[in-house]
Amino acid sequence: MAGMTTFKLSRCPCFNPSSSSSLKPFTLPMRGLPAKPGRPRFPKIYAFSSNDIKVGSNIEVDGAPWKVLEFLHVKPGKGAAYVRTTLRNYVTGNSVEKTFRAGSKIEAANIVKETKQYTYKDGSQFVFMDLSSFEEFRLNASDVGDKMKWLKEGMDCNLLFWNGKVIDFDLPITVKLTVVDVDPGLRGDTAQGGSKPATLDTGAVVNVPLFIERGQEILVDTRSGQYMSRA
Repeated sequence: MAGMTTFKLSRCPCFNPSSSSSLKPFTLPMRGLPAKPGRPRFPKIYAFSSNDIKVGSNIEVDGAPWKVLEFLHVKPGKGAAYVRTTLRNYVTGNSVEKTFRAGSKIEAANIVKETKQYTYKDGSQFVFMDLSSFEEFRLNASDVGDKMKWLKEGMDCNLLFWNGKVIDFDLPITVKLTVVDVDPGLRGDTAQGGSKPATLDTGAVVNVPLFIERGQEILVDTRSGQYMSRA
């Protein structure tokens, strides 16, 4: 801390007492000494609350990771408010309904996302690769589910890791796929709008405008499975 210190000058042979009155103490300010380095300060970690739940939240319940599919804040006329949720277990794939008391603490699942490239299908397994280390990660067909209809070799996806294990993956929101089979539209139909089913190179079937033809590339929204535009 900054403070003051007092010095008193002593007489020396060259000092002429007749030229000055008796010496008086004087003070000089002192700078504070540098503080010793302490322990590093870490940001405070705030508890995850049921009030923070939203669709897509990752939470840990009974030692397992769950994804919030639906939620609803309920405030009854009598009794305490609560949050009603529909959860999907990342490991088993099962979905359950669960309620949480409003404001109750919930543990967030420590899920890490890493970008990997889908490379090929090996039997019933889908193989993803880290392009830096060339390490492979495999998911079973049961783990991939309906997402397989949008998977195309060379596509970058986000793999989800929990406790060092791959538990799921996220597709790109928009994918570019090729129409391999489609019925020709009737002349004049394009002016009136309308759509027709088209089979894509991944095996997925989507409704496309009547002007779309075989061999064309289109953009599809993987969240809804709907045609967006020509690529």
